[in-house]
Amino acid sequence: MSFAVFADGTANLPGSLLNGITLLPSGYTINGEPAVYEGDIENFDVHAYYEGLRNGVSVKTSLLNTALFLDHFEPLLKEGTDIVYVAMSSGISGTYNAACSAASQLMEEYPERFIHIVDSHGCGFGNGMLAIKAAELSREGTDVREAAKILDDMVPHCCQYFTVDDLNFLKRTGRVSGATALIGTTLRIKPILYGDHTGHIVSCATSHGRKKSIRMLAAKYNEKHMDLKAPKIYISHGDCIEDAETLKGLILEITPDADITICAHEPFSGAHVGPGMLGLFFLGKER
Repeated sequence: MSFAVFADGTANLPGSLLNGITLLPSGYTINGEPAVYEGDIENFDVHAYYEGLRNGVSVKTSLLNTALFLDHFEPLLKEGTDIVYVAMSSGISGTYNAACSAASQLMEEYPERFIHIVDSHGCGFGNGMLAIKAAELSREGTDVREAAKILDDMVPHCCQYFTVDDLNFLKRTGRVSGATALIGTTLRIKPILYGDHTGHIVSCATSHGRKKSIRMLAAKYNEKHMDLKAPKIYISHGDCIEDAETLKGLILEITPDADITICAHEPFSGAHVGPGMLGLFFLGKER
């Protein structure tokens, strides 16, 4: 490994994809009680978590603070190891800024070392697939500064589209108004959302009904995807595995040789999108 790679629980990575990636814990509260998500989605009781949200459990998240990054980064710098941290979007969290603050402090103390904070402009597999690429580059012996440029250049091509089953979760975090949530729920309107080039979550389309929204996700892939051999594609879901499998089938009709990973959506940002969230992540021509 030519440099150390960090991500956190929002990267949505199962243990099988954590080769060379250190995950930082993400803290939140459940009905006011503190909890920590360590980051391996395969060792998390996804059904119980999302069932709790369906039944009115209150989950509140907080950003990763500067002290956390200082504690994890400094020991490696003392050993002479450079660092890349892939952060969730600065457009939806202050975590990126906290990491940059820590990096600035540490590089003053260790001027011979290099720390790069990647603003993924994404969340879930939107930053997870960048962390996977960072680990690959490190294993290949890529210089950390060259790797930093490669990763930053990838960001505009990391497409992330998703739909939600219940607009009320987005209403609670201010993504849609109460009136929009009420009308959307009554009329069975399902938004298609994506992470734009500034890292903010915006709506790009709406559909009537769940089945149409899943087809629209596949249509976005058909419109945006790069013509790659055996492309790596990621699907995450808020405790709705059947819908994820349906989406996988639609993607395979478009790109039969695609390498598709399906796993549950991590709880940290899952609190904001709710049960029934269905997300599609891939490298595209543009966002």
